[in-house]
Amino acid sequence: MSPPSSSTPAAPVSGNVVAIKNFAFAPAALKVKAGTTVTWTNQDTDAHTVTSAGSGGPLRSAALSTHATYRYTFTKPGTYHYLCTIHPFMTATVEVT
Repeated sequence: MSPPSSSTPAAPVSGNVVAIKNFAFAPAALKVKAGTTVTWTNQDTDAHTVTSAGSGGPLRSAALSTHATYRYTFTKPGTYHYLCTIHPFMTATVEVT
């Protein structure tokens, strides 16, 4: 089975943990209920950030070194797009219901 093409969004995965590895957020699409705290953990040797796409978004991590974590509690429903400001090709979403 071949991996989905980059133009096909992945189906959202339930859970509250996102791994940052191989210059990607895994899962790239996460679905959580309002009130859930999501934890990102950097598993790469390079630093990465978790930053809302566009201005005014709630996600604003510092540069995360290897094994560092960032947590955010989503309180409002919506779809939150984010990226790594150091490597802007790294993008993902959190869908809050």
